[in-house]
Amino acid sequence: MNESKNSAAKSGKKAAKGFIRGRLFSLVFFKRYWFYIVFVVAMALAYIANKFMFQSSMQEVIALKAELDDSQTDLVHSSADYNSMIRESEMTRLMQERHLGLSVPLEPPYELTSE
Repeated sequence: MNESKNSAAKSGKKAAKGFIRGRLFSLVFFKRYWFYIVFVVAMALAYIANKFMFQSSMQEVIALKAELDDSQTDLVHSSADYNSMIRESEMTRLMQERHLGLSVPLEPPYELTSE
């Protein structure tokens, strides 16, 4: 019984190999179905190209978002510097208008300690 199963399995494998070698990869098969084969290969290549273009576009979008975040940070920093300079110049102008005798110190403040 085992021998009959093994021989049936072997003959089935031989038949499948014969079908694949004889019919599937024969010149007649390719002549008959060349259009479908070319179409399937073209679709596979188009799919691969589309996926590559999508991944490239996503990398570019991520890089542009990072650049945008950096630019927004620079904008906020520049705006803060500008507002600080406006406040300082306005205070200097007010001190000069009112003749308070104050001026902008040239040295930074220091802390006095008692010893």
